[in-house]
Amino acid sequence: MMESTLVTSSFSQPLSVKRGNPLSVAPMMDRTDRHFRYLMRQITRKTLLYTEMVTIPAIINGDRSKLLDFSPEEHPLALQIGGDDPEKAAECARIAEDWGYDEINLNVGCPSDRVKSGNFGACLMAQPEKVAKVVEAMQNAVSLPITVKHRIGIDERDRYEDMSYFVRVVSDAGCQRFTVHARKAWLQGLSPKENRNVPPLRYQDVYRLKQEFPHLFVEINGGIKTLAEIKEHLHHLDAVMIGRAAYDNPNLFSSVDREIYGEDSSPPTMKEVVKAMFPYLDYWVNRGVKLNSMTRHLIHIFNGQPGAKAWRRYLTEKGCQPHAGAEVVEQALELLT
Repeated sequence: MMESTLVTSSFSQPLSVKRGNPLSVAPMMDRTDRHFRYLMRQITRKTLLYTEMVTIPAIINGDRSKLLDFSPEEHPLALQIGGDDPEKAAECARIAEDWGYDEINLNVGCPSDRVKSGNFGACLMAQPEKVAKVVEAMQNAVSLPITVKHRIGIDERDRYEDMSYFVRVVSDAGCQRFTVHARKAWLQGLSPKENRNVPPLRYQDVYRLKQEFPHLFVEINGGIKTLAEIKEHLHHLDAVMIGRAAYDNPNLFSSVDREIYGEDSSPPTMKEVVKAMFPYLDYWVNRGVKLNSMTRHLIHIFNGQPGAKAWRRYLTEKGCQPHAGAEVVEQALELLT
């Protein structure tokens, strides 16, 4: 079961993900671990957060506490899984429900060679019937929402009609929420990093998908970096997912609880956010976690502000020292002007 950090929270009950959450932070490998998610929860109470992608074999055979544990404050929280075996996916869904997750998301968007060789990720867009079977098995196993994150298309299979067919088949299996990365993926010739930037964005195709499937919850992802862009997309779609911009500029989310969710609250300053992290950092340092494995998520939090370079340098140099704790972060704050 999940482990409580014993860090208290005054957060109100989160927006129900079953009704659909209009904003989320994308699952990102080596980014959206539990420490980054806890940081984001100091900035926004409502935004839906995702784990890093975890493969079905890892969940079934691996160290579940290491892979799945989270702090209660991280809700609402979705677990993203990768795989193509319906029976094993259903087993993972039951584990995720028991663990306390709010939602399970199937990765049909990652274009890396490792993912492709395991027959999951973006390559599954060419097999909508198989995806439908996986979704249906999970739907039958749990009461949690089962969602899918996918691309506009892959390789030469990138017509709007191809994506529309994929969504139709998978939605018939019970999926009601689709997150669309508005770029195609080239499974040959482009790296995962290039696949995040090189293929052109096709927002209009995602808008068209919502028009064709008005009963589905359609979320857009890809290249969205500002609050103004988020609001513009929400005029056309049900939700917006932010990826790298959330990691490189966490401050982007400081006003979303008020601006997107309508809460009557003042946005936290980034200094307030960092100070709120002190008990959490010391809690985990006292349990053997290296400070820099957590402070690496704080590196960009003051980007563009006076003293940001000194902040980054101090955390990088001091955060890796033995027995470093929250005092290092407190000292780094003093370098900001």
